[in-house]
Amino acid sequence: MLNKKLSLLVGFLLLIGHTYAQQSATYTNDLVDYQKALTLYNNKQYQAAQSMFDKVKDATDNEQLIADCTYYYANCAVRLNQINADALIEDFVEKHPTSTKRNSAFMDVADYYFDNGKYAYARKWYEKVDEGSIGVSERDRFSFNYGYSLYSTKDQVEAQKYFNRVVNSKEYGSQAKYYIGFMAYEGDDYDRANEYFEQVSDNEKYQEKLSYYQADLNFKLGKFEEAIKLAEAQMKKSNPSEKSELSKIIGESYFNLQKYKEAIPYLTAYNGKRGKWSNTDYYQLGYAYYKQNDFEKAISEFNKIIGGNDSVAQNAYYHLGESYVNLNKKQEALNAFRNASQMDYDLKIQEDAWLNYAKLSYEIGNPYQSVPQVLTSYLEKYSQTASKAEIETLLIDSYITSKNYKEALRLLEGKNSFENKVAYQKVAFYRGIEVYNEGDYREAKNLFEKSIKEPRDAKFTARATFWKAESDYNIGNYDEALIGFRQFKQQNEAATTPEMTNIDYNLGYTYFKQKNYSKSTEHFKTFVTQRKDDKLRLNDAYLRLADGYFVSSDYKDAIDAYDKAIALKQIEPDYADFQKAMSYGYIGQDNTKIQELNNFINRYSKSSLRDDAMYELANSYVKANQNDKAIAMYDRLNSEYKNSVFISRSILRQGLIYYNAGQNEQALNKFKNVARNYPSSEEAVQAVSTSRLIYIDTGRVDEYAAWVKTLDYVQVTDADLDNTTYLAAEKQYLENKTDNAIKQFNGYLNQFPNGMHALKSHFYLAELYTKKSLPETAQPHYEFVVNKPKSEYSEQAIVKLSEIYLNGSQWNKAIPLLKQLEVEANYPQNIIYAQSNLMNAYYQQEKYKDAESYAEKVLSGSKLDNKVKSDAQIIIARSAIKTGNESKAKSAYATVEKIATGALAAEALYYNAYFKNKEGDYEASNATAQKLAKDFGSYKYFSAKGLVVMAKNFYALKDAFQATYILESVISNFPEFKDVVQEAQAQLSTIKAQEAKTNSSITTDN
Repeated sequence: MLNKKLSLLVGFLLLIGHTYAQQSATYTNDLVDYQKALTLYNNKQYQAAQSMFDKVKDATDNEQLIADCTYYYANCAVRLNQINADALIEDFVEKHPTSTKRNSAFMDVADYYFDNGKYAYARKWYEKVDEGSIGVSERDRFSFNYGYSLYSTKDQVEAQKYFNRVVNSKEYGSQAKYYIGFMAYEGDDYDRANEYFEQVSDNEKYQEKLSYYQADLNFKLGKFEEAIKLAEAQMKKSNPSEKSELSKIIGESYFNLQKYKEAIPYLTAYNGKRGKWSNTDYYQLGYAYYKQNDFEKAISEFNKIIGGNDSVAQNAYYHLGESYVNLNKKQEALNAFRNASQMDYDLKIQEDAWLNYAKLSYEIGNPYQSVPQVLTSYLEKYSQTASKAEIETLLIDSYITSKNYKEALRLLEGKNSFENKVAYQKVAFYRGIEVYNEGDYREAKNLFEKSIKEPRDAKFTARATFWKAESDYNIGNYDEALIGFRQFKQQNEAATTPEMTNIDYNLGYTYFKQKNYSKSTEHFKTFVTQRKDDKLRLNDAYLRLADGYFVSSDYKDAIDAYDKAIALKQIEPDYADFQKAMSYGYIGQDNTKIQELNNFINRYSKSSLRDDAMYELANSYVKANQNDKAIAMYDRLNSEYKNSVFISRSILRQGLIYYNAGQNEQALNKFKNVARNYPSSEEAVQAVSTSRLIYIDTGRVDEYAAWVKTLDYVQVTDADLDNTTYLAAEKQYLENKTDNAIKQFNGYLNQFPNGMHALKSHFYLAELYTKKSLPETAQPHYEFVVNKPKSEYSEQAIVKLSEIYLNGSQWNKAIPLLKQLEVEANYPQNIIYAQSNLMNAYYQQEKYKDAESYAEKVLSGSKLDNKVKSDAQIIIARSAIKTGNESKAKSAYATVEKIATGALAAEALYYNAYFKNKEGDYEASNATAQKLAKDFGSYKYFSAKGLVVMAKNFYALKDAFQATYILESVISNFPEFKDVVQEAQAQLSTIKAQEAKTNSSITTDN
């Protein structure tokens, strides 16, 4: 039994031994493979190592070996930059929380990322390390690496904490001190930075870098001499980028030592940050040039500072203004001083800039606000200034010299000093002249009255009296005009005024309008005796003198005066010739009259008086019993002038010739023609009346009655009532009893809508309503007259009706009327009126070719006044601009500039500047734009447009400051002109985008 048990035990033990031997062999094999994998890992063959670690891990049951393989597998993944590397490390830590390699895993991965410069990744893993478990030998390395990773990821506070742990480390101490110093340098703690940099300055590794930083540190600490010394020493061994920075340090150091000449070469050698300079960089170089009196170069640097708004910019703009003044560039200086005056960083600079801005505004004008306003604002802001007396003197004078009379008048209202009242009188006068030239005579009169009410300067009182009378004359207040002209002439100072030259001419016209022909003749005689130089006005005076004689039945003197007018060959020779012929008739020289009229008809083929001459010649033939010639001339008139006002009269006259010759049927044909085609006219009434006599003489009363019934304007039984009612209304009209006349004419038309006097009544009603400034009420009455056959009232009605249409912008209604007037007008001034308004109407309809055509028609007329000429040239110019014909526009605007005043002159000056800019003549364009701003500042729209052109000029001249400042000023000062602001904004964006390429201080948003 015992032996049996022993044999069983031995067998069991043999079985156990065999099994254990098998397990040891397997483990040994795994360890061998593990060692191979570790060797591959240490040889950086991570892919092969990872594969073998994975194989060992899968083959073994040993927990420790599995943990180690998992650790190295994950480590290989990190080094192979595999996507799941971080997850593998995390997985290792989670599954093997007791592994001795847990902390090592974090450290190894962190160190790997650190060594490869991936400091953000390194920081992430260093943060996981248990610092208490780190071995003593590894602590310095961990602190430095973790500190540097924190520094690289912008956590300087924590970085300093870890760097401070190793400042005394043999291996890491110098590096830690360098970075602590550098962080202090970046944080502007220059003393601390200098302290640490000095501790490592003997370390060759840092010497090269430290030379730059120490130079910069000394500069920032105000040790400029030391900064220059260190930077110059470093310059020879630096790369181009470092040389640029060192040049900046040296240049700024010399600048701060006020050694501007020495600073300039170093400041210019600086290449900027990433190729861009800042406003401070430009300022320093500009100021260095300024201190060397090199103002051209100073300007070229200062004017690169655009849109600046800090103490540097204020200083730069002030010295930019000074530089411009030294080069006599006053417009440019104005803008620079204005900009500096609008900043309050340095109050002394602000005040000095304000003073210079105010003085320059007075001297050259101001495009942004009126000069008086600038000077007033300065005095309000600096009431205790030492320059107060000087500026007050300039202010009073500026009200006149600024020429912005509208604004000056507003500023002067309520100012009670003697000097201000003197200025007020002059400003009111000059503003009155402006408004008068614009055709607003009522407002002009009001302004002249204001001037007269402040009689501080006798000469201006006299002149204002004259122009008030002129305004009254143009309004139609002839009585008041006469009083004014006579008052002017009686004033002592009148003799020294330019207005005195033509006073007798004006008086002559005023008396003429009052039908006081003897007085009119007296003054015109005086004028023609004294004035021989002004041929145009002399010609006109002779015509009116002759007219005065004519209406006073002094025909011989009239003929003599008409002959003198004709001899001058200036204006209306056809009118003078016609009147002379008529005068011969009135003194009984009928044959001479006939001869003169025949000569007239042959000589003046295009005269508007030619149909008058034909009619009068035919009448003269009747008087001379040359009836055949009379009939022939009436026929010729009717043939050549189908729309003449004389047609109805000439046909009536033919009928009367036949009637007097006993040729009743021919007479009736003529009378019926008149009655049928010219209803309600006086000629029609006479034709019916004479026809009645023929019918009575021939015993055909029934035939007459039947015929008369076809004429709705003839009511035989009501004829007396018709005449009586009309004459009552006409009496009120002639006595200037406006309201009574309106009432009675309306009563007449209600009772006799087609009465014999309906045409006259409608015309007089229209005139009365016009007088009361009721154009819409007048309109249907003018339309009635215009729509009737031509009469003596037609031409005037067409003029007045077209004026109503034009004022209401009813172009489609106005144009046909104006065309009719152009063809039918008897008076030359009405032809000009028609053509000038047609050109404007077509322009308003954007029919530019038609507008140009009519403008050229206007200009083809002789002896036009300058206003008509400038209006026509403006239409040509504007139309040419609209159609892209700029050469034609340029020529037209050049003509306008010579003759126009007010708004048209401002427009012409703007285009002068515009065309010069397009031609590249920027300096000349600027001079013109400056003249526009100075002399026509009250015309804001074109002043604003001129400023935009000026900005373009300055940018082309490489003055970015002027360009941008002007554009910004346009945008802020002229918001009401949206098209101008839009152009300015677009130009400003373009310039800023370009300048931002080299100036880091510029923002491209407006």
